[in-house]
Amino acid sequence: MRLHLIIIALATLLVGCNQQRNTDTADVVVSIEPLKYIVERIVGDDLKIDVLTPSGTSPETYEPTPHDIISLQEAEMIFSTGLIEFETTLLAKIGNKEKLVELHHDIELIAGSCSHAHCDHHHGVDPHIWTSPRELRTMARNAHSAIMRHYPDSAHYTTAYRAFDEELMQLDKECCEALQTTQTKAFVIYHPALTYYARAYGLEQIAIESEGKEPSAKHIANIIEQAKAKGAKSLLYQKEFPRSVVEVIADDMGLEPTEINPLQENAVEFIKEITKTITSN
Repeated sequence: MRLHLIIIALATLLVGCNQQRNTDTADVVVSIEPLKYIVERIVGDDLKIDVLTPSGTSPETYEPTPHDIISLQEAEMIFSTGLIEFETTLLAKIGNKEKLVELHHDIELIAGSCSHAHCDHHHGVDPHIWTSPRELRTMARNAHSAIMRHYPDSAHYTTAYRAFDEELMQLDKECCEALQTTQTKAFVIYHPALTYYARAYGLEQIAIESEGKEPSAKHIANIIEQAKAKGAKSLLYQKEFPRSVVEVIADDMGLEPTEINPLQENAVEFIKEITKTITSN
Protein backbone atom coordinates (compact mmCIF):
# COMPACT_ATOMS: atom_id res chain seq x y z
CA MET A 1 0.00 0.00 0.00
CA ARG A 2 2.81 2.39 0.87
CA LEU A 3 4.50 1.79 -2.49
CA HIS A 4 1.17 2.34 -4.27
CA LEU A 5 0.66 5.70 -2.54
CA ILE A 6 4.21 6.80 -3.27
CA ILE A 7 3.84 5.92 -6.94
CA ILE A 8 0.69 8.05 -7.03
CA ALA A 9 2.71 10.84 -5.46
CA LEU A 10 5.37 10.35 -8.11
CA ALA A 11 2.83 10.69 -10.87
CA THR A 12 1.58 13.89 -9.28
CA LEU A 13 5.09 15.27 -9.02
CA LEU A 14 5.86 14.45 -12.63
CA VAL A 15 3.03 16.70 -13.73
CA GLY A 16 5.08 19.60 -12.44
CA CYS A 17 8.12 18.91 -14.59
CA ASN A 18 8.10 22.44 -15.95
CA GLN A 19 8.99 23.82 -12.54
CA GLN A 20 12.54 24.99 -11.89
CA ARG A 21 14.90 22.16 -10.94
CA ASN A 22 15.89 21.93 -7.28
CA THR A 23 19.67 22.38 -7.22
CA ASP A 24 19.90 20.36 -4.00
CA THR A 25 18.73 17.17 -5.70
CA ALA A 26 20.96 14.73 -7.53
CA ASP A 27 22.03 15.07 -11.15
CA VAL A 28 22.00 11.28 -11.44
CA VAL A 29 20.05 8.55 -9.61
CA VAL A 30 21.19 4.92 -9.64
CA SER A 31 19.29 1.91 -8.34
CA ILE A 32 22.12 0.13 -6.47
CA GLU A 33 25.57 1.07 -5.19
CA PRO A 34 27.68 -0.78 -7.80
CA LEU A 35 26.08 1.41 -10.48
CA LYS A 36 27.18 4.52 -8.58
CA TYR A 37 30.73 3.21 -8.80
CA ILE A 38 30.46 2.75 -12.56
CA VAL A 39 29.07 6.23 -13.17
CA GLU A 40 31.55 7.88 -10.80
CA ARG A 41 34.49 6.27 -12.58
CA ILE A 42 33.35 8.11 -15.71
CA VAL A 43 32.12 11.48 -14.40
CA GLY A 44 34.26 11.80 -11.28
CA ASP A 45 32.95 14.48 -8.92
CA ASP A 46 31.22 16.47 -11.65
CA LEU A 47 27.75 15.13 -10.90
CA LYS A 48 25.86 14.52 -7.68
CA ILE A 49 24.69 10.90 -7.53
CA ASP A 50 21.90 9.46 -5.35
CA VAL A 51 21.53 5.72 -4.67
CA LEU A 52 18.00 4.40 -4.20
CA THR A 53 19.21 1.43 -2.13
CA PRO A 54 22.23 2.60 -0.11
CA SER A 55 24.46 0.39 2.02
CA GLY A 56 22.51 -1.98 4.24
CA THR A 57 19.31 -1.71 2.20
CA SER A 58 18.12 -4.79 0.33
CA PRO A 59 16.61 -4.30 -3.14
CA GLU A 60 14.11 -6.99 -2.17
CA THR A 61 12.62 -4.92 0.68
CA TYR A 62 13.22 -1.44 -0.74
CA GLU A 63 10.38 1.06 -0.62
CA PRO A 64 10.89 4.55 -2.10
CA THR A 65 10.95 7.52 0.24
CA PRO A 66 9.63 11.01 -0.62
CA HIS A 67 13.26 12.06 -1.13
CA ASP A 68 13.71 9.23 -3.63
CA ILE A 69 10.64 10.36 -5.53
CA ILE A 70 11.90 13.93 -5.78
CA SER A 71 15.34 12.72 -6.85
CA LEU A 72 13.83 10.57 -9.59
CA GLN A 73 11.66 13.44 -10.78
CA GLU A 74 14.48 15.98 -10.97
CA ALA A 75 17.44 13.81 -11.97
CA GLU A 76 18.87 14.37 -15.41
CA MET A 77 19.71 10.66 -15.78
CA ILE A 78 18.56 7.46 -14.03
CA PHE A 79 20.70 4.30 -14.24
CA SER A 80 19.47 0.79 -13.49
CA THR A 81 20.38 -2.77 -14.40
CA GLY A 82 16.92 -3.09 -15.90
CA LEU A 83 16.71 -6.56 -14.33
CA ILE A 84 15.75 -6.07 -10.67
CA GLU A 85 12.06 -6.17 -9.86
CA PHE A 86 11.85 -2.89 -7.94
CA GLU A 87 13.62 -1.07 -10.77
CA THR A 88 11.10 -2.06 -13.39
CA THR A 89 8.14 -1.51 -11.08
CA LEU A 90 9.15 1.97 -9.98
CA LEU A 91 10.86 3.32 -13.09
CA ALA A 92 7.98 2.30 -15.34
CA LYS A 93 6.13 5.22 -13.76
CA ILE A 94 8.71 7.79 -14.90
CA GLY A 95 7.19 9.97 -17.58
CA ASN A 96 10.43 11.03 -19.30
CA LYS A 97 11.82 7.76 -20.64
CA GLU A 98 14.73 9.56 -22.29
CA LYS A 99 16.58 9.82 -19.00
CA LEU A 100 16.27 6.12 -18.14
CA VAL A 101 19.40 4.05 -18.84
CA GLU A 102 19.35 0.26 -18.47
CA LEU A 103 22.87 -1.12 -18.34
CA HIS A 104 22.15 -4.77 -19.23
CA HIS A 105 21.98 -4.22 -22.98
CA ASP A 106 24.40 -6.36 -25.06
CA ILE A 107 24.99 -8.74 -22.14
CA GLU A 108 24.15 -12.40 -22.65
CA LEU A 109 21.78 -12.84 -19.72
CA ILE A 110 21.55 -15.98 -17.61
CA ALA A 111 18.25 -17.42 -16.43
CA GLY A 112 17.60 -17.26 -12.69
CA SER A 113 16.06 -20.10 -10.72
CA CYS A 114 14.76 -18.61 -7.48
CA SER A 115 11.21 -18.13 -6.29
CA HIS A 116 9.60 -15.09 -4.71
CA ALA A 117 10.91 -15.83 -1.22
CA HIS A 118 14.27 -14.13 -1.79
CA CYS A 119 13.97 -13.40 -5.47
CA ASP A 120 15.12 -10.08 -6.89
CA HIS A 121 15.13 -11.40 -10.47
CA HIS A 122 12.96 -9.91 -13.19
CA HIS A 123 11.17 -12.44 -15.39
CA GLY A 124 13.50 -15.26 -14.32
CA VAL A 125 16.76 -13.51 -15.23
CA ASP A 126 19.77 -13.45 -12.91
CA PRO A 127 20.44 -9.72 -12.37
CA HIS A 128 23.94 -9.88 -10.81
CA ILE A 129 25.71 -8.68 -13.96
CA TRP A 130 28.12 -6.37 -12.08
CA THR A 131 29.96 -9.29 -10.42
CA SER A 132 32.02 -10.17 -13.51
CA PRO A 133 34.70 -7.94 -15.10
CA ARG A 134 33.45 -8.82 -18.58
CA GLU A 135 29.88 -7.76 -17.88
CA LEU A 136 31.18 -4.69 -16.02
CA ARG A 137 32.95 -3.62 -19.19
CA THR A 138 29.69 -3.76 -21.12
CA MET A 139 27.86 -1.88 -18.38
CA ALA A 140 30.53 0.82 -18.34
CA ARG A 141 30.35 1.11 -22.13
CA ASN A 142 26.58 1.52 -21.95
CA ALA A 143 26.90 4.10 -19.19
CA HIS A 144 29.53 6.06 -21.11
CA SER A 145 27.43 6.11 -24.28
CA ALA A 146 24.42 7.44 -22.38
CA ILE A 147 26.47 10.04 -20.51
CA MET A 148 28.04 11.33 -23.72
CA ARG A 149 24.62 11.66 -25.34
CA HIS A 150 23.61 13.84 -22.41
CA TYR A 151 26.91 15.70 -22.03
CA PRO A 152 28.43 15.66 -25.54
CA ASP A 153 30.97 18.40 -24.78
CA SER A 154 32.57 16.57 -21.84
CA ALA A 155 35.51 14.92 -23.59
CA HIS A 156 37.22 14.17 -20.28
CA TYR A 157 34.45 11.65 -19.57
CA THR A 158 35.66 9.61 -22.52
CA THR A 159 39.23 9.79 -21.21
CA ALA A 160 38.06 8.55 -17.81
CA TYR A 161 35.96 5.80 -19.38
CA ARG A 162 38.88 4.52 -21.45
CA ALA A 163 41.06 4.35 -18.34
CA PHE A 164 38.31 2.46 -16.51
CA ASP A 165 37.85 0.07 -19.42
CA GLU A 166 41.59 -0.60 -19.44
CA GLU A 167 41.47 -1.34 -15.72
CA LEU A 168 38.60 -3.78 -16.22
CA MET A 169 40.46 -5.56 -19.01
CA GLN A 170 43.46 -5.91 -16.71
CA LEU A 171 41.21 -7.14 -13.89
CA ASP A 172 39.74 -9.78 -16.21
CA LYS A 173 43.25 -10.91 -17.16
CA GLU A 174 44.34 -11.10 -13.52
CA CYS A 175 41.27 -13.10 -12.52
CA CYS A 176 41.77 -15.49 -15.41
CA GLU A 177 45.45 -16.03 -14.60
CA ALA A 178 44.80 -16.49 -10.87
CA LEU A 179 42.03 -19.00 -11.41
CA GLN A 180 44.07 -20.95 -13.95
CA THR A 181 46.76 -21.54 -11.34
CA THR A 182 44.38 -23.11 -8.82
CA GLN A 183 42.97 -26.60 -8.84
CA THR A 184 39.62 -25.28 -7.56
CA LYS A 185 36.90 -25.42 -10.19
CA ALA A 186 33.86 -24.97 -7.92
CA PHE A 187 32.71 -22.94 -4.93
CA VAL A 188 29.70 -23.04 -2.61
CA ILE A 189 27.54 -19.96 -2.07
CA TYR A 190 24.27 -19.44 -0.22
CA HIS A 191 22.47 -17.20 -2.74
CA PRO A 192 23.70 -17.62 -6.36
CA ALA A 193 25.03 -14.10 -6.86
CA LEU A 194 28.18 -15.02 -8.79
CA THR A 195 26.63 -16.70 -11.82
CA TYR A 196 28.26 -14.34 -14.35
CA TYR A 197 31.62 -14.54 -12.59
CA ALA A 198 31.44 -18.34 -12.63
CA ARG A 199 30.57 -18.37 -16.34
CA ALA A 200 33.45 -16.05 -17.19
CA TYR A 201 36.08 -18.29 -15.60
CA GLY A 202 34.67 -21.76 -16.09
CA LEU A 203 33.74 -22.27 -12.44
CA GLU A 204 30.81 -24.16 -11.01
CA GLN A 205 28.66 -22.22 -8.56
CA ILE A 206 27.01 -24.59 -6.07
CA ALA A 207 24.07 -22.75 -4.53
CA ILE A 208 22.78 -23.64 -1.07
CA GLU A 209 19.53 -21.78 -1.61
CA SER A 210 16.93 -24.02 -3.24
CA GLU A 211 14.64 -22.15 -5.66
CA GLY A 212 14.73 -19.07 -3.45
CA LYS A 213 13.85 -20.98 -0.30
CA GLU A 214 15.80 -22.19 2.70
CA PRO A 215 17.17 -25.63 1.81
CA SER A 216 15.80 -28.85 3.23
CA ALA A 217 17.99 -31.32 5.13
CA LYS A 218 18.06 -33.52 2.04
CA HIS A 219 19.17 -30.60 -0.15
CA ILE A 220 21.91 -29.69 2.33
CA ALA A 221 23.16 -33.28 2.25
CA ASN A 222 23.20 -33.15 -1.56
CA ILE A 223 25.10 -29.84 -1.51
CA ILE A 224 27.75 -31.29 0.80
CA GLU A 225 28.12 -34.39 -1.37
CA GLN A 226 28.33 -32.33 -4.56
CA ALA A 227 30.80 -29.83 -3.08
CA LYS A 228 33.10 -32.61 -1.89
CA ALA A 229 32.92 -34.36 -5.26
CA LYS A 230 33.78 -31.12 -7.07
CA GLY A 231 36.58 -30.26 -4.65
CA ALA A 232 35.05 -26.95 -3.56
CA LYS A 233 37.25 -25.15 -1.03
CA SER A 234 35.30 -21.90 -0.60
CA LEU A 235 31.99 -21.33 1.15
CA LEU A 236 30.50 -17.87 0.61
CA TYR A 237 27.42 -16.36 2.17
CA GLN A 238 25.62 -13.02 2.40
CA LYS A 239 24.70 -11.73 5.86
CA GLU A 240 20.98 -11.46 5.07
CA PHE A 241 20.74 -15.25 4.75
CA PRO A 242 20.75 -17.70 7.69
CA ARG A 243 24.30 -18.40 8.89
CA SER A 244 23.05 -21.48 10.78
CA VAL A 245 22.65 -23.40 7.51
CA VAL A 246 26.06 -22.21 6.33
CA GLU A 247 27.68 -23.41 9.56
CA VAL A 248 26.24 -26.91 9.15
CA ILE A 249 27.82 -27.23 5.71
CA ALA A 250 31.05 -25.53 6.83
CA ASP A 251 31.47 -27.89 9.78
CA ASP A 252 30.87 -30.98 7.66
CA MET A 253 33.33 -29.85 4.99
CA GLY A 254 35.91 -28.39 7.38
CA LEU A 255 35.71 -24.96 5.73
CA GLU A 256 35.71 -21.45 7.16
CA PRO A 257 32.74 -19.56 5.64
CA THR A 258 33.43 -16.13 4.14
CA GLU A 259 30.87 -13.33 4.31
CA ILE A 260 30.50 -11.36 1.09
CA ASN A 261 28.47 -8.36 -0.02
CA PRO A 262 27.69 -8.41 -3.76
CA LEU A 263 26.01 -5.00 -3.39
CA GLN A 264 29.08 -3.19 -2.06
CA GLU A 265 29.80 -0.02 -3.99
CA ASN A 266 33.28 -0.79 -5.30
CA ALA A 267 32.56 -3.60 -7.75
CA VAL A 268 36.23 -3.94 -8.72
CA GLU A 269 37.34 -4.50 -5.13
CA PHE A 270 34.52 -7.00 -4.65
CA ILE A 271 35.71 -9.05 -7.64
CA LYS A 272 39.30 -8.93 -6.38
CA GLU A 273 38.18 -10.15 -2.94
CA ILE A 274 36.15 -12.99 -4.44
CA THR A 275 39.07 -14.09 -6.62
CA LYS A 276 41.48 -14.00 -3.68
CA THR A 277 39.08 -16.05 -1.53
CA ILE A 278 38.54 -18.72 -4.16
CA THR A 279 42.21 -19.02 -5.15
CA SER A 280 43.67 -18.94 -1.63
CA ASN A 281 41.80 -22.03 -0.40
